[in-house]
Amino acid sequence: MDLPHSSSGDEIVSTAKTSIARWYAIQVASSCEKKVKATLEQRAVTLGVSNRILEIEIPQTPAVKLKKDGSRQSTEEKVFPGYVLVRMVLDEDTMMAVRSTPNVINFVGAEDRRATGRGRGHIKPRPLSRQEVNRIFKRASEKKTVVKLDLAEGDQILVTSGPFKDFQGEVIEVSGERNKLKALLSIFGRETPVELEFSQISKQN
Repeated sequence: MDLPHSSSGDEIVSTAKTSIARWYAIQVASSCEKKVKATLEQRAVTLGVSNRILEIEIPQTPAVKLKKDGSRQSTEEKVFPGYVLVRMVLDEDTMMAVRSTPNVINFVGAEDRRATGRGRGHIKPRPLSRQEVNRIFKRASEKKTVVKLDLAEGDQILVTSGPFKDFQGEVIEVSGERNKLKALLSIFGRETPVELEFSQISKQN
């Protein structure tokens, strides 16, 4: 993903006066990030706030999903699943446009507690700092491929590369964040635990 046009977000004008556009994180319903992005882009135009809702991003990194049949599918892994980033000039109209978009839960921010009563207050949107924005987009721009594997303990695998190529074994541990697993392979007639990269194996039916 390309870096944002302004990592500091300190720019852009409204029709009346110069205002500061900042990045905000929006919590959305699970797996609805792309739908929210498309809908909000349309609504910004329809509601006349496209000059204040400037960019909508879903930071992603490339990923490879290893299917059960051993084939590979290129896909993308969201950096922050369940969130969409919006660079916008915050005012009543833009807040309403975002909050009323289907599948949007709320802004990420601080809760304004009510002075009286027990009810929960409203969420006051908190702009992301320059450091947060830089870190998020830097992570997305690194393009480090993530390997995802549909595997669980007890599954049978075939080693397809490396020193144990053509060995078969049983998965005993999966470490998704490290893109690795441990499997019991029969080596010299003994069951031996071996650590393997996801990219080195295929799942057996």
